[in-house]
Amino acid sequence: MTRIAGPREARADEAGRARGLREGGPARRAERRPGWRRRIRSLAAATPFILPSLAGVLLFLVVPVIIVLVLSFFQWNFLTPPHFVGFANFGTMTRDYHVFHALETTAFYVLWNIPIQTLMALGLAVLLNRKLPALGLFRALYVLPYMSTPVAMAVVWSWMFNGQSGLVNHLLLLAGIHGPDWLGSTSTALPVVAMVSNWQYAGYNMLFFLAGMQTIPPSLYEAASIDGAGPVKRFFRITLPLLNPTLLFVLVTDVIGSFQIFDTVYVMTQGGPGTATNVINYQIYSTGFRNFDVGSASAMSLLLFGVILVVTLAQFRFFRSRTTYEVS
Repeated sequence: MTRIAGPREARADEAGRARGLREGGPARRAERRPGWRRRIRSLAAATPFILPSLAGVLLFLVVPVIIVLVLSFFQWNFLTPPHFVGFANFGTMTRDYHVFHALETTAFYVLWNIPIQTLMALGLAVLLNRKLPALGLFRALYVLPYMSTPVAMAVVWSWMFNGQSGLVNHLLLLAGIHGPDWLGSTSTALPVVAMVSNWQYAGYNMLFFLAGMQTIPPSLYEAASIDGAGPVKRFFRITLPLLNPTLLFVLVTDVIGSFQIFDTVYVMTQGGPGTATNVINYQIYSTGFRNFDVGSASAMSLLLFGVILVVTLAQFRFFRSRTTYEVS
């Protein structure tokens, strides 16, 4: 005898069929389970290749950051056992004039360095983004300063800008000009250090701008030329807006590197004359390894990290609505 399903059973059956359709039915669920297994197998296969890089990041980035964070709450001079002082190091830092003067000097260095370096790199990229004889040779020559050791280059530039026997003042003297003591004057020491950084990194940044320019479709320039746009107008209306992703990358990495400047200052000026080139990284070094105050140096390092984080987030926010990543 056939049993006729009641209204409640019919509704339950319809709900079950609808749920089965949403989930794809038994066959769909059976296909989904092996997918997780494939992902696990893929992750297991990739782990040996990822592990060396991951170990490097953990060992040389994450672990040191954690150690600095912990040490900022202690008083330690490398000789006696660390003594917990809570937030005392941060309080001392906020009352230390030298810390904020070092931050101010670092900000001036960034303002000296970033605009000039970016304009130099962009200009070189424009010059080399065309068909020229021996183009590869010129590109390699512009990148050579970046491949040089910063400390060795700082030694060479220190000799060139020496106020008594430097090459720069010697050439100026041949023209009848008495050059200043470049590294001994508070008005010229910081610009000279920034100039050395410009010389070293402009060619490296030029490669990124050049790569960005070569991804711009030539049809855009052809259409603009037909409409009567000249080279300058094409640059500001086509090239520069489409280089915003590259510009964002270059500015973020350069600003971070400029805030962390240390080796050139250490070799060329030792923070002098006076405190004219005493950037924040050199202040951290002096506090930790000359005054043996590891806790205060760690607190300054966290302050520098916070400043770099705020500036980087501001750059991303500024470029967010001005950046185009796809060109059709």
